Amino acid sequence: MQKTSILILFFLGYSIQPLVAQYKRIDTTMKIGKSGYKVVCNNKNEDKNYITITPVGFTNSARDVSFEVKGKIKKVEVDDLNNDLFPDLVLYVYPQGDKEKGTVIGIASEKNESLTGILFPDIVDDPKLRTGYQGYDQFMLMEGTLMRRFPVYTADSVGAKPTGMYKQVQYTVVPGERGGLKFKVARSYEFAKQ
Repeated sequence: MQKTSILILFFLGYSIQPLVAQYKRIDTTMKIGKSGYKVVCNNKNEDKNYITITPVGFTNSARDVSFEVKGKIKKVEVDDLNNDLFPDLVLYVYPQGDKEKGTVIGIASEKNESLTGILFPDIVDDPKLRTGYQGYDQFMLMEGTLMRRFPVYTADSVGAKPTGMYKQVQYTVVPGERGGLKFKVARSYEFAKQ
């Protein structure tokens, strides 16, 4: 009986561990060549989660940036998103909730002298993308573009069910209307996951 209880506790702990491990403390340095970013976030409080980003290999005029977000950081990545040969940073933020509706914080290097934000659009503002969207976002960088994938649900307002299809959205970084940079949808398509 005691061995069975210990075994059950072991398997419960093992199955719960990946859920807890998703939002571990982040303390990492990511670079392209000799420059990049050091990112530190305790990932403890979903209402006020503090992040510090330190430019690495930038000129002396580039300063640390600290701010708070509502949600937890699941992952950070670095790539050259605006094709200027300088590293850009993305943070994948997931607010509290069971549907894993994610968003992205983008930070671009301005010639390794300063930092600027990259605006990420809210999916609910795009009628084509929001149809069937219920969350469960997965993000990743691929060859200078940002990829977002999520399962497609029926369009019912109550009791929406998975259709078995997934939507893939590819974003590129372009100049914003009022200066700065923004993510823009380059293309999207649906597919059946096999």
